[in-house]
This record gives sequence, C-alpha cells and structure tokens, in this order.
Amino acid sequence: MGSATLHEEINSFFESAPPLKDSVKIADKLNQFVQLDSPSSGRRVVCVTSGGTTVPLEQRCVRYIDNFSSGNRGAASTEYLIKAGYKLADDSDFQVRQSHSEAVKGAIRNHHAAVAGGLLLKLPFTTIFEYLQMLRMIASSMRSLERRAMFYLAAAVSDFYVPWKRMAEHKIQSASGPLDMRLMQVPKMLSVLRTEWTPMAFCISFKLETDSKILLEKANMALKKYKMHSVVANELYPERGGHGSHRKRKCFSLPG
Repeated sequence: MGSATLHEEINSFFESAPPLKDSVKIADKLNQFVQLDSPSSGRRVVCVTSGGTTVPLEQRCVRYIDNFSSGNRGAASTEYLIKAGYKLADDSDFQVRQSHSEAVKGAIRNHHAAVAGGLLLKLPFTTIFEYLQMLRMIASSMRSLERRAMFYLAAAVSDFYVPWKRMAEHKIQSASGPLDMRLMQVPKMLSVLRTEWTPMAFCISFKLETDSKILLEKANMALKKYKMHSVVANELYPERGGHGSHRKRKCFSLPG
C-alpha cells in the first residue's frame, strides 16, 4: 500500500469517527502532564497502552466485537516503568482475598503516590475510535519530547471496524434474519506514529498470533515496514483439554 493510500484511509477513519468525548479536557490534561518537567530535567515520558478495544455494531451500542485483553501486562509494565524513573500518560471498589490484602494495599499506596507526584496520567478508552483518537492526541503532545518519549503499545487493537456512518443507529433486530455485515480494515497507524507523529520516540509494539510461522513474519514486518524499535511476539495456544490458554513470548529488536 502506498503512503498516499494509507493517509487517505487514516483521514477517512478519523473523519468518520464519532467525536471523542471531552477531547478538549483530555488535551489540556495531556499538555499539562507533559510540560510539568523542563527539558533540562531529563525526565522520560512513556505512553503505555493496554487492555482491549471494542468495535460497536450500532451507534446506540448494544452489540460489539471485542479484542479481549485483561490489561495485566500493561499494568505490570507501568509499575516497573515508574520505578525506573519514567512518567506515564481512580479509585475502585473491589474485594480482595485476605491472603493478598497487604500486597494490594501496597499497590494502591504506590498508585496514589504516583498520581499525586505527577508521574501517572490515566486516560481510559473502550472503542477502537476512542483508542486511536487518543493515541494521536498523546503523540501530538509528546512530539516535543523527542528522544525522551517512548510508546509501549500493549493494547489489543481491533483489525476491523464498522464505519460510524454505516452503522445502524438502534439495536439490530434478530427478526430481520441472519446478520450480514461488511467490516472495514482499521488503517495501520504504527508507521505513521513512528515516522510522522513522533519520529524521535522509541516505539515498542506487541503482536499476538496462534500460528508461530505467521507470528514471526508479522513481528519482522513490524520491525521493517512499520519501523518499530522492538516487537514483543506472543504465541497463543490452548491448554490441554481445551480449558484456558498459554502464551509464549519472544522479543525482536532492531540491531544497533
């Protein structure tokens, strides 16, 4: 695909996407967060994405397609990155087993300390539209950081979507018979992130497949075609007996 065609697809995606809610407030938060430290401080800032993205099938969404991800990898990575000196771009009511209560309390204390110290900014998303709009905004805010910026893209990003204007407004009725729906490919924005949005940032992406041969090809393509600095390749395979699944991981990096 030529760069002109890719840019047309990206522009079409953003133009057809529903407006991001509270985009002005999000942009203000981002700019304040990024500008807290002067360039002379040498503080590094990393954008960590994690969790899954959904593809709505209706504008007033009842049904959706989900790329499932627990977000555990991104959450754990965030903790390590903060401890390593990075800044990263809510309290929950939950119950914990007594045997793990002290560990959880410590994690909550660390979370509050990171937020209070200006080291952590959380920007939740649900849909593929929200995710990619936020990613572009974050990249725009972090562009001025140049080599002090890093992107750690662990989110499970949908490969296909229904353009907003083509969606049914209301719940799709089962009485209409079998559902026949054409999905469009989500434009591959990694190369644009890497070469245009934040060309000086260090970029790490993740790739998940069930076929190890395809996985290696896709990981190498991300390095060469999308210019990623490093790719974490995950192979998903089922547990014996068909219950649950395991992952094998390999990391590929550009030489030098």
